[in-house]
Amino acid sequence: MSEIHKQVQDYYGQRLKTSDDLQTNACCTLESPSKNIREALSLIHDEVQSKYYGCGLCIPNELVGLKVLDLGSGSGRDCYILSKLVGQEGQVVGVDMTQEQLDIANKYIDHHTEQFGYKYANVKFLKGNIESLSDLALEPNSFDLIVSNCVINLAADKRKVFSDAYQLLKPGGEIYFSDVYADRRIPQSLRKDPVLWGECLSGALYWNDFLNIAKDCGFTDPRVMKSSAITIENEDVQNKVGDIQFFSVTYRLFKLDNLESDCEDYGQAVKYLGTIEGQEASFDLDDHHNFPAGKMAPVCGNTYMMLYDTRFKGHFEFYGNFDTHYGIYEGCGGNMPFNSEEGSNGESCC
Repeated sequence: MSEIHKQVQDYYGQRLKTSDDLQTNACCTLESPSKNIREALSLIHDEVQSKYYGCGLCIPNELVGLKVLDLGSGSGRDCYILSKLVGQEGQVVGVDMTQEQLDIANKYIDHHTEQFGYKYANVKFLKGNIESLSDLALEPNSFDLIVSNCVINLAADKRKVFSDAYQLLKPGGEIYFSDVYADRRIPQSLRKDPVLWGECLSGALYWNDFLNIAKDCGFTDPRVMKSSAITIENEDVQNKVGDIQFFSVTYRLFKLDNLESDCEDYGQAVKYLGTIEGQEASFDLDDHHNFPAGKMAPVCGNTYMMLYDTRFKGHFEFYGNFDTHYGIYEGCGGNMPFNSEEGSNGESCC
């Protein structure tokens, strides 16, 4: 076990007793949960909730019957919410390397099975490192959804986490996760600070490095769901990090082989049917794709596939195909990297 892993285990297993012991708001969730999540939360045991250290709301829509993996499941709060939302026939697996956190999670399996009115538990917890998922005998291409809540920044080898996640997902599946990002690369001197690491700061990826890693691992078109600036409410911590800015961001990454590196225009459109629970009026695919129910909306090829080749297909009507390409899709902010006008004096040149 690396020194980083030991520091994380000590911080979350021994040093932190409840979320009140945190020194920044990096592990605080500002987003208001939907009605079904609020209802599930009301059934979660108080001790499980008191050990929650997440930094976002990493639970998407349309979950009934799904098989879900939670990376860094901690005390099990998100796993138990998911357990309720996937239903009796769904499955939830939580992975964490801190024994104290796993003890809390396992302690309340029977409690939540009874609370949800299930005949048998649909959740289990495994001890393991999210950088070594291959050691846990998890079946490749078997999970519909992978979630993670403010944990991947704590991993030393983040590329391995995303690579393994890609292998475990079914085609059309997604990893939906919240994490902390920085506006620049963190200096090595700060990366050695155990408090900054435990507070989810010194392990934060520079946002552009994350995008490149995600794409290299097969997640071609990362989509932002929510983002917010992190405030550091501790003078000593603020002095250490100086001018570095940190952000809590929720991403969704789809496992779709044919996604393109840019948004391309094929003249396609979709119409949302208003049939996803909690988003009957409109559906948010990401922070810049909102689909009002009943309204036809033009989309790029990538967005079309994210709806057509995933669990969302039955909730949309689809128009068009990939037969004709019309160039870059400007609706997603794309444009040509050069001036489309002729020479500056209005004349053509060879």
